[in-house]
This record gives sequence, C-alpha cells and structure tokens, in this order.
Amino acid sequence: MTNNDILRQIRFAFDYNDDKMMELFASAGLEATRSEVCNWLKKEEDELYVKMVDKEMATFLNGFINEKRGKKEGAPMRPEDNLNNNIIFRKLKIALNLNDVDILDILDLANMRVSKHELSAFFRKPTQRQYRKCNDQFLRNFLYGMQLKYRSDMKPTKNTDS
Repeated sequence: MTNNDILRQIRFAFDYNDDKMMELFASAGLEATRSEVCNWLKKEEDELYVKMVDKEMATFLNGFINEKRGKKEGAPMRPEDNLNNNIIFRKLKIALNLNDVDILDILDLANMRVSKHELSAFFRKPTQRQYRKCNDQFLRNFLYGMQLKYRSDMKPTKNTDS
C-alpha cells in the first residue's frame, strides 16, 4: 500500500474534509496547502497526483494522534523519515486508543481472524525473535474494518482480501 492509499482510507473512514486534513498536518508541524492535500489524495492515474513521502505521512499520523488523543506537553513528536506498515499500524492503534480486543473486533468486521499472539508480534521491536512484518493485505483489512467501525453509512460486505 502506498502512503497515498492509506491517507485516502483514513480520510474516508473519518469523513475529513480538506480543511480538517490541513489542520491535522498543521497540528504536527507541517503547513500543507489545500493543493498539496488534494494532490496526495488523487489516484495515481491523475496527472496532478503527487506521491506522498514517508515523512509527510508520519507527520499526518502524528497530527491524527494529536486530534484523537490530544497533544502531549513538551516537544512535539518528531516524524519518522522512513515508515513501514508496522509503524503505521502502531500509530493508528495509539491514535484510536485501541487495545488488542478492539483491534481484533475491527479485523473481525473485515472478516479477518488473527490471534492475540499474532497481533502482538506486529508491535514488537524488529530485533525481537517474535517480531512479524505487517504486510499490505493485513493493513488493508485493518483500514477496511476501521471504515466499517467509524463510518456510520458503511455496511459490511464480503471481503475477499482475507
């Protein structure tokens, strides 16, 4: 999944407009223009599409955490220069204040079943033996389940990704 795909899915799940998206970026220290936000949200086929780099996505996710959990006192969160699905998944977990049961319920909405043990492996340090890389399919199913949970106008459909 690209950063742009993830951004589009989060925007859809929480029904954020352009102003809200710009506000989320700003709360984490990036003054993104409406044009930049719109170009990040475009599909790859669109000639105005701009690929979102990891640092921009990390900044957005930090702003999302600020929005959902409140800003921490002290120095602002520094955005990562390099992201992977595990970091993105962790930031979404933090922003939405989710515990293991909440995440399993969201995955269940997307017809994806995993154990608590499998889930905890995504949040371990990469150097730990039990660490597991979060693949695109898993993150895609989580984002889909998130949409089903947080958007009142969505009804579950048969998901073939799981």
